[in-house]
This record gives sequence, C-alpha cells and structure tokens, in this order.
Amino acid sequence: MSQDTKRRLLVADDDPSTRQFLAGALAGHGYTVTLAHDGAEALETARTTRFDALLLDCRMPRAGAIEVLSALRRDAGSASHAATALATSAEVPASLRTELLKAGFAGVIEKPCRVASLVDALAATLGIDEGFRILDDEAGLMAAGDPATMQALRQLLRAELVELSGALDTLATDPAELVERLHRLRSACGFCGAVRLGAQAKVMQGHIRETRMAVPDALARFRAELEATLSAL
Repeated sequence: MSQDTKRRLLVADDDPSTRQFLAGALAGHGYTVTLAHDGAEALETARTTRFDALLLDCRMPRAGAIEVLSALRRDAGSASHAATALATSAEVPASLRTELLKAGFAGVIEKPCRVASLVDALAATLGIDEGFRILDDEAGLMAAGDPATMQALRQLLRAELVELSGALDTLATDPAELVERLHRLRSACGFCGAVRLGAQAKVMQGHIRETRMAVPDALARFRAELEATLSAL
C-alpha cells in the first residue's frame, strides 16, 4: 500500500504507553496514525483532518469516546464527520458495550488488546487491502487442479453466495451461526480463488468473536464484498 493510499487513523488515549503501542502496531500494518492525548484534542483534530477511522478511549480527560463521536456526528462540516469509530476501554461490561454500539461505534476493543483483534476490527469495517483480487485464477487453478473443475466449483460458490445473501440479515442475529457459515465460506472461496471474499470473511469472523455481534458497518462491508464476488463469478 503506497503512502498516498494508506488509511489514516486517529488514536486517542490519555495513557502514553497505550498511545505508543497502538501507533507502532497499526503503523506496522500499513496505517498512517495520528495521536491525541485527550478528548478535546481528538475532537479538534478530527474536525479539521479527514480520518478513515477513529480509535477512541472511553475515559479520557475533557471528553470520552461517546462525547467525541456524538459531537462529530452532529457537525456535518467536520472533516471526519462520517469516519468509522472504534471504542477502547480497560473494562467493557455488557451495559457499556450496548451503550457504545448504540452511540454509533462499529466495535469495542478491550484493553490490553491483541493487535490481531484490532486489525480484524478495522479490516472488517474499512475493508481489506485493495491489492486482493476478487477472483484469482492462478490461486483457483492451484487449488482445483484444472480449469473445468475450477469453473464447476465457482458455480457451486455462486449458488452458495446467492443463498447467503438472502440469509445474511437473519444470520446476523445469531453470531455463533454466522461465524460457522463464514468458516465454511472461507473454505469454498479458497478452492475457487475468491480471495477478496475469503479474506473479508476471515476478518469478519475475528471481529464477531471480539464484538460478540455482527455490527452494521461490518455487515455492510461484508455484503458489498459478497455482491462484488457474485458479479465477478
């Protein structure tokens, strides 16, 4: 990913060690990171700079995550008015998780967090690297063995995707079942060379396990990849 196409993240946390850890981890995964040390600085920075995503600590001096996001969503002129937002907290009881998701956060990350969980959450909502092809014939041929088998498997995948598209909203109410369906889908994608959808299914699985639900932003992103794959098959 080039410097011009790197996704821009704002990381806001009042703990210096946490800020530096998150900045280093995310930069290592190809993101451009800007840091803020409290809620007021986060809000001012997000108003003047367009970020793809915001990572906001729930308890910061001069405004917590909900206050910052609410102010941005009310201000249509803010550069990051519509940015994807993830919340972080050292403690995430069920009541706080529900409050954050209702406030518009696309996910909630409990600290200390695993880098993989954070990267999955970002990819599930922002989308995976554009370098992944929708269909990779070389990968498909390696898995299937010959063109005729690959095409037959792709027709089976197409039928599966049509059914999954219609069932997705219902599956979203049963996270455990959706994770299982995504597991099976990843296998099917691997045999067909449907690499983008397979990668999106993988990060979606991780995000659901972390958030314990299929949040709307991640569901919409996955549906978009599903429809793109259907069009390409």
